[in-house]
Amino acid sequence: MRYWCQDESRLGLRTELGKRLSATGVKPVMGVQWPHQALWLYGAVEPQTGAGVFMEYSHLDSRCFEHFLHHLSGRYADSLNVIQLDGASAHTAWEIEIPDNVILLFQPPHSPELNPIERLWQDLKRDFKGESFASLNALKAAITKTLGDISPEWIASLTQYPFILNALSVAGLT
Repeated sequence: MRYWCQDESRLGLRTELGKRLSATGVKPVMGVQWPHQALWLYGAVEPQTGAGVFMEYSHLDSRCFEHFLHHLSGRYADSLNVIQLDGASAHTAWEIEIPDNVILLFQPPHSPELNPIERLWQDLKRDFKGESFASLNALKAAITKTLGDISPEWIASLTQYPFILNALSVAGLT
């Protein structure tokens, strides 16, 4: 059995503002853009091992979510995959075909702090603060490079919540 935490995050060409390091008294200058082009990054992480599965989609809906589930299911076909996720409408649509080796475990409403992948999204987006991309393809290339640079140890360091590891240990799954 594998225990995953899943969520989606929207990344776009709009410049995300945030703190930047600069000399004392010097205000950092950066270009800002406001286009509405964006993509959705679907992800699932396994806190116990630091494994991660990520895919880009043009939008957030039940069809994309179903495709992502089937991708994860196929990649880890030899195990039962329990996936913790929120109750977004894309996750709860009636027409979703859930693979046989996947069990969806919904967390309580309005509790994103329970899902460790939220910390990964925050850390990932921090790298893009103040950046401007010429096109959606340039943003995709930057995301692909960033995801290629992350290691299972990094994912585990962000997502190993003690309550999850303790529950897996008590269940004899560690």
